[in-house]
Amino acid sequence: MKKVDGQARDQAAEAAVRLVLASRSAIRGEMLRAAGLAIETVPAAIDERGFERRWQADQLAPHRVAEALAREKALAVSHAEPGAVVIGADQTMALGEQRFSKVATLAEARAKLVTLRGQRHELHSGFALARDGVVLASGVASAQLTMRDFSDAFLDDYLAQAGEAILASVGCYQLEGLGVTLFERIEGDYFTILGLPLLSLLAALREQGVAAV
Repeated sequence: MKKVDGQARDQAAEAAVRLVLASRSAIRGEMLRAAGLAIETVPAAIDERGFERRWQADQLAPHRVAEALAREKALAVSHAEPGAVVIGADQTMALGEQRFSKVATLAEARAKLVTLRGQRHELHSGFALARDGVVLASGVASAQLTMRDFSDAFLDDYLAQAGEAILASVGCYQLEGLGVTLFERIEGDYFTILGLPLLSLLAALREQGVAAV
């Protein structure tokens, strides 16, 4: 009988595990695939705003809301995808005590960016791993971003160029695109700012024996 070494056994075990991303976010999927993970995408169908209102009423801190939403998403999809390891992710944004959600129109985006300009706000990105209705691991990372005190004319030009794509972001910007021109200072992990604390997630996958990345 041919002997199978430990590395081969580990690789075989990893190959047998399905990885599912419980998010519609294209950038999260791109980050995970670029890191060498073979993932499927099954968006979670949960009432995010309802959960946020409940946790805000309980005065849960914004970074804890991000982690809690990631856990809810991972759990919801794990019930529908037995045996799979499900990755949940979410991001919240706060300016001091003021919390923000995604907006629906460019007019609302303009009003939000007027509020944020010249200010330092925080992004909190949470992740969770779940399997068969059990959370295996979760965590959250934060970043601080300071916007320039740009003019109204600059803002209007930014909105015209960036278009409705910015509505997919809670901050109404994408740092991998024109959004970077809004800022004078950024403190934090780039992946966290994009919406997924990738380094912490990869460490959790290794700890669970799911992936060798």
